[in-house]
Amino acid sequence: MAEKLKITLVKSPIGAIPKHRATVKALGLRKLHKTVEKPDNPSVRGMIQAVKHLVKVEEV
Repeated sequence: MAEKLKITLVKSPIGAIPKHRATVKALGLRKLHKTVEKPDNPSVRGMIQAVKHLVKVEEV
């Protein structure tokens, strides 16, 4: 596993179910095409798995 993950919001969560919108917000993503770096751990991986259709992930 990588040390950190670069997570970019590539699709709007407006039409997504409320649980997915909350997950995107919890990841720290507010606007389209903005990127955050998070540690690579099972909890962050699980959040990414839930909204994988809305985000792009790169290992750093």
